[in-house]
Amino acid sequence: MHDPQIMSRAADGADAEASANVIRLAPARPRPGAAPRAAARAGNGPRLGELLGALSLALDLGEGHPAGHAQRSCWVGQQVGRALGLKTSQLRELYYAALLKDAGGSANAAHVSGAFLADDRRLKHEFSAAGTSLPALVRFVLARAGERLPWAARMRALLHVAHHGAGIAREVAALRAGRGAQVARQLRFGEGVADAIASLAEHWDGSGEPEGMAGEEIPLCARIAALAQVVDVFHTRGGPRGAREAVARRRGRTLDPRLCDTFDALSRDEDFWRGLMAEDLEQRLLETEPARLAEPLADDYLDDVASAFGQVADAKSPWTERHSERVALVADQVCAGLGLEDDQRRWLRRGALLHDIGKLGVSSLILEKAGPLDPWERAEMQRHALHTEQILGRIASFGALARVAGAHHEKLDGSGYPRGLDARHLRLETRIITAADIYDALTTDRPWRRALTAQAALALMGESVGSALDADCHAALVSAVDRLGPF
Repeated sequence: MHDPQIMSRAADGADAEASANVIRLAPARPRPGAAPRAAARAGNGPRLGELLGALSLALDLGEGHPAGHAQRSCWVGQQVGRALGLKTSQLRELYYAALLKDAGGSANAAHVSGAFLADDRRLKHEFSAAGTSLPALVRFVLARAGERLPWAARMRALLHVAHHGAGIAREVAALRAGRGAQVARQLRFGEGVADAIASLAEHWDGSGEPEGMAGEEIPLCARIAALAQVVDVFHTRGGPRGAREAVARRRGRTLDPRLCDTFDALSRDEDFWRGLMAEDLEQRLLETEPARLAEPLADDYLDDVASAFGQVADAKSPWTERHSERVALVADQVCAGLGLEDDQRRWLRRGALLHDIGKLGVSSLILEKAGPLDPWERAEMQRHALHTEQILGRIASFGALARVAGAHHEKLDGSGYPRGLDARHLRLETRIITAADIYDALTTDRPWRRALTAQAALALMGESVGSALDADCHAALVSAVDRLGPF
């Protein structure tokens, strides 16, 4: 279990930054069903705006934006939409399209990183603030392609982007658009939201991707969301003046002139900027959420959301396609072998589906690396577990689930991460997800090694029973694999 080419490359040591803020957790083995019942007593579950608002923070991570970018873009979009006199149904579509505008971003992360030989998150964030003219785009490519590589490797990256740039742009835009629309449909939104997300990178003058739509061919919600994200990106960098100047430069080129004029009028009011910078912006957004969708969510829908965002996380790397789905399936079967009740199994499946949501914050250069990680890369990799806990912890009724999912790389002997917790502080639910996660990682290909057979993986895992893995969970896993067979 200690061979770095077989076990998870990020399994050794603990993130020092994370370890400094240890959270007191529940007892190691709570009675089955305790967590869902406690959540039910604490409230009736999250509202849609609260749930997607929190999960949008994961999308911000994936795009390299400061936390809250999607929420701020949503707020700007709502102000513009109301100033335009949009109907309630249009405002509703705009609200969720803006929150989910980056839902497809993980699908092109590996392609972006592979083409530029650079950190996809840094590239995407810097590109969002790059100029739109040809000279500005050339400067961006020259500055970013292979920026941390030796000279010869950097020249190869520059030549590759120069030769294939147009094709790369179309491919990454199409991947992003298609996956983003798919996520919207999985979340049961109509085609208005799906089309808006798919059309976010289209430009008013027809120079955008992936379809080259122009003018009012582009859905109105997409045009507003595109404006809103420009406002937030440049306001974060240069304040109100920076945002106004950026919008003015893009007026009639990438952005709808009428929407730019509407924003310009709004931006002359100091209350607009106070609202954008308000500490309680998240709560203000919840108060503007369309009332018809403000009630607590049903369990079936929560399952759909967990599944959709699990797929978003898995799309970050071609090596992890359907990883979260498989972990949830195996974890559920382990739960059955341990005799957990149905409500506890459902609750834990949700945590298994979302356990890697924090990986959106890890550079694809690290995720796709074929060799051992250096200490800095290992620390960056380890932060994904803390990101998972922090994101899910923003949802009031997900507190216990956040701690369970965020601890999936902890070990019984305290040598795991991100907090170095030991057996006294690791719940049964975490131990189950950990076993399922390791099993799936070992039995699927990774950049640094080929997949093991089921029996080889189980035998290897057996060597760490008592130090890293729970004995009961491992025994239940062996039985579960026998029942499930290959998948």
